[in-house]
Amino acid sequence: MTQNGQDRPVVLEARGITKRFPGVVANDNVSLKLLQGEVLALLGENGAGKSTLMNILYGLYGQDEGEIFVNGAPLRVSSPHESIQRGIGMVHQHFQLVPVMTVTENVILGNEVMRRGLLDRRQAGQRIREISQQYGLPVDPEALIADLDVGAQQRVEIIKALYRNADILILDEPTAVLTPQEADDLVRVMRTLTAQGKSLIFITHKLREVLEVADRIMVLRGGRVVGETTPAEATEASLASLMVGRTVLLRVDKEVARPGAPVLEVRNLQVRDDRQLMAVNDVSFEVHAGEILGIAGVQGNGQTELVQAVNGLRSAVAGSIRIAGQDVTLASSRTVSELGVAHIPEDRQRDGIIASYPLTDNGVLEYYYREPFARGIVRNEQEVTKHAQDLVTRFDVRTPGVHVAASSLSGGNQQKFIVAREFSHPLKLLIAAQPTRGIDVGSIEFIHNQIVHKRDEGVAVLVVSAELDEILALSDRIAVMYHGRIVAIVNNGDLSRAQLGLLMAGVSLKEAMVLQQ
Repeated sequence: MTQNGQDRPVVLEARGITKRFPGVVANDNVSLKLLQGEVLALLGENGAGKSTLMNILYGLYGQDEGEIFVNGAPLRVSSPHESIQRGIGMVHQHFQLVPVMTVTENVILGNEVMRRGLLDRRQAGQRIREISQQYGLPVDPEALIADLDVGAQQRVEIIKALYRNADILILDEPTAVLTPQEADDLVRVMRTLTAQGKSLIFITHKLREVLEVADRIMVLRGGRVVGETTPAEATEASLASLMVGRTVLLRVDKEVARPGAPVLEVRNLQVRDDRQLMAVNDVSFEVHAGEILGIAGVQGNGQTELVQAVNGLRSAVAGSIRIAGQDVTLASSRTVSELGVAHIPEDRQRDGIIASYPLTDNGVLEYYYREPFARGIVRNEQEVTKHAQDLVTRFDVRTPGVHVAASSLSGGNQQKFIVAREFSHPLKLLIAAQPTRGIDVGSIEFIHNQIVHKRDEGVAVLVVSAELDEILALSDRIAVMYHGRIVAIVNNGDLSRAQLGLLMAGVSLKEAMVLQQ
């Protein structure tokens, strides 16, 4: 079986896939072909149907209509086990690893090698080493997952799929939490995989990566295929327009900041994580009114605990935090919020919404007790509903209505709703942690512009992001965080993207300056 005269066989084909959920058609007669040894990039807005289609191919959902073929033979799946048996593996954006277990234990989990009734770790470890060497995925089979950096954990996820003899790999936002150098390493790994006959479906919102690594590009919009192209025929701008259906400004258009007085002052802060280890170690910085300070760093270097401490969600063990001149080091989250602080949390489903609640309730989570939403103990349902409808309209949240559960929205639309809620009351300080994680270019453009607008209104803005491009696009000043410490604070433009990436990976400022000369 070949396509367009090419001599590479079609290893995976979906024909006319349709999937309906209550009130929405997630996939509408979608067809795709994946050739042996190629990278097929799948692009689309949030809610375009990408994840639904991949979940169907992997066996997490069943299609309502359509057919799937693997190497020309029909695939009828009712669980991921059947897809895995046919050589389909999926590397999820959020790693499916057990931190307290070793690499070997994670890789063989659910596919254990037994010898005389006992678990044969030695044989499994040897196979992992062979896979590691064959595909350029260096890992220590005996290392604990908790001791590995993010890039190494992702290599373990890929090894898990290859260990199960996957010839087709679905990579879902694989570079979302990687440093630029780690992302370059992943591109190298992807090329090694395809050179050895593996076939990849690559889902990402990073258009630059798509143009760098993909052989073909397919775009979904509104559950339908709206275009197919190649990197040679496309640009970032043309792909963004195809995804969104309009022209998208890919750069943040902002004027020079005019900083005022300090709004957030952090001095010698120390904060422990859930394991009682020092996650934030002697951190000091200021954020001024009318400026954006971006904190760059690979996730897991203390950013989460820092943001929680500033928001009153985690207690500091030393140091101080002042907001608008008031000491809030030991204050509650409500006290912090009432000072005019908005918080976009990094984990929207855990900290940003209550998934089972309707959008009406989620729209007033922090101020349900204030007028006009309540008077005393009596809630004003009309105002609550009106508020939710306003948030949905102003931020283009795709939803069949405001009375549906937040869990029914795509992840990107959940994020837009959270941003809308946090921007809907007067602010002095905006804390945005991973504000555009997992959302499409059109929504990123909108949210970035809203953040800059708040800065221009005189709001102090702290942006924490693992996306270095986002930090560079938004920030007036940049702080780099590594192993719980601020290792550098510089004006945006003082260091190159590569130098900042080196700082994120633990290279000292002096070394980074020398290495990039």
